[in-house]
Amino acid sequence: MKVTASRISQLFFLALFLFLFIITDYRGKDEISVAVNSFFRANPLVLASYLFAVKGFTALLIPAILTAVFTVILGRFFCGWICPLGTIIDLLTKKMRRSAPIRFLKGPLKYYILFTLLVMSLFSVNISGVFDPLAILIRALTFFLYPLLGYTARAGWSGLYGLAGGGRDHVGFVYHFLRDYVLPFRETFYPLAFLSLAIFLFILFLERFEKRNWCRNICPLGTLLGLLGRFSIFSRMPGRICKDCGECKDHCATAFDEEIFQADGCIRCMQCRVKCRFDRVVFPFKVKKAFASAAGTGKQPVLSKRILLGSLFSGIFLSKAFSFRRPEKDHRLLRPPGVTSESEFLKKCVRCGECMKVCLRSALYPDLMRAGITGIFMPVIIPRLGYCEYNCTLCGQVCPTGAIPGLSPEKKKKSIIGTAVIDRNLCLPYAKKLNCIVCEEHCPIPEKAIRFETVSDVDYQGRKVILKRPYVIDELCNGCGICENKCPLEGRSAIEVFARKKA
Repeated sequence: MKVTASRISQLFFLALFLFLFIITDYRGKDEISVAVNSFFRANPLVLASYLFAVKGFTALLIPAILTAVFTVILGRFFCGWICPLGTIIDLLTKKMRRSAPIRFLKGPLKYYILFTLLVMSLFSVNISGVFDPLAILIRALTFFLYPLLGYTARAGWSGLYGLAGGGRDHVGFVYHFLRDYVLPFRETFYPLAFLSLAIFLFILFLERFEKRNWCRNICPLGTLLGLLGRFSIFSRMPGRICKDCGECKDHCATAFDEEIFQADGCIRCMQCRVKCRFDRVVFPFKVKKAFASAAGTGKQPVLSKRILLGSLFSGIFLSKAFSFRRPEKDHRLLRPPGVTSESEFLKKCVRCGECMKVCLRSALYPDLMRAGITGIFMPVIIPRLGYCEYNCTLCGQVCPTGAIPGLSPEKKKKSIIGTAVIDRNLCLPYAKKLNCIVCEEHCPIPEKAIRFETVSDVDYQGRKVILKRPYVIDELCNGCGICENKCPLEGRSAIEVFARKKA
C-alpha cells in the first residue's frame, strides 16, 4: 500500500492542529505564544466574511490571503492536504459501507449556502463561523470531547492510583505530565456541548451516503476554495472517465460528477494519479486551460443567475430575520473584556470557542439566544458561574480575528465589561440586617469599587446592631463579576453585573 504525500501532509497537519489545540490553554503562564488560531488566520472563508461584514481588513488574516493565492495556483489543496476535519473524516470513515447519495445535497446547494452566508455578512450578520469546518471541529473538541478526556483521565487515574498501593509514587510522574501538558486546566461543562458534538457526528454520518459528503456538497470553505481552485494552472488530464477503465472515479472522493471531472471538487489528493494502472493521469501546467476550467464544466455554469439572485434574496431576508433580538435581554449580555461595540463584535467573531477554553476562571460560555439567533456559539460572561480574572489577558491573545482585542494587562484592568448593581431586597445587610462584606472583600480593584458604610440599625428581634452595608462606585467598577460569583446567597446573587450600553 502506497502512502501518498497528501496523506503524510494530512497526518502532519492533524498532529499540528491537535498540538496547537492542546497548548491553547492555561499552562501556568500569562502568555500563549502560539495557538490553534493560526488555522483560522489562514482560512479564506474567515477572511471573506470578515471583509464583507467589517468593510475593512486586519493584518491578522494575511495568512488567509496566502492560502487563497496558493489555491488559485495549485487548486483546492487545503482540503486534501491540510484540513484537519477532512483528515478525521478520512480516518474514521475509511471502511464505512455507503448507501446511495442523497439527491437533495447534489447540485447547487453548496453555492447557495456559501453565497447566502457572504451576502448576510455584507449586511453585517456574520454567521459563517457556525458552518466553518475548523470552527465546527474546535467547538466539538472544546465543549465536549476535551473536557470528557480530562474527566475520564482524572477519574481513571484516581482509581489506578488507589490500586497501585505502595508503588504509586513510582508512576505519579505520568499523571503530573498529563496534568501539566495534555489535560485541560479545569473541568468545565459547557452549554451547547451536545449540540456541538451532534453537528460533528452529523458530518461523519453523512459519509454513509458518499465519500467526503460534507466536503463536496455542503462545506462553505470547501466551496469557496473550489471556486478559487478552478483557476489553477495545474489542470487534471484526462478530464473525463476513461472508457476502458473508470477506476479513478472509485479512488476519487470529491471531483467526479457522473463521468465528468469537476475542477472545483478536486482536492489534489493525487489518489487518481497514484493508483492509475496506465499512468494516464497528469496535472500539466496550462494557463489557458485554467481559465477554461474557471468558466465551468458540467451541465450548467456554476454562478448562474438563479444561484446569485437566490443567494442575494435569502441573504438579505435572513440577515434581517437573524438580527432581531429581545432588547430586555441586552442588560445581561456581557462580552469579554475589550469589546466596546456589540455590532463590531458580532461582525468579527468566528465562534471558534478558543476564548472560552482559555478563560482562567470559567467566565465565558457559548451563547444560545441572549443576542438572538445571530449570537449562537459566541462568548458571553455568566458571572454566577465564573468571573473575569483581574490580571488575565488570555482571551484576547487567542482570538483569531481581533474580535476580542489583545490588551496589555494595564489596559485590560481598565476595560469595562459592565457595572455591578446591588439588589437591596436580597442583600443580607439590607434585607436580613445581617453583616456580610464578601463582595467588598473579593473586589480586585485596588481602590475598591465596592465599599461599605457603617450604620446603626435595629434587627427583627429588636436588638441594636451595627451593619456594614455595601455600595458600588460606578466609576471604578469594571464589571469583572467576581462579586456576583462569590455572593453567598443560594440561587440568584444579591449583586449582579449589568452591561453598559454599547453600539
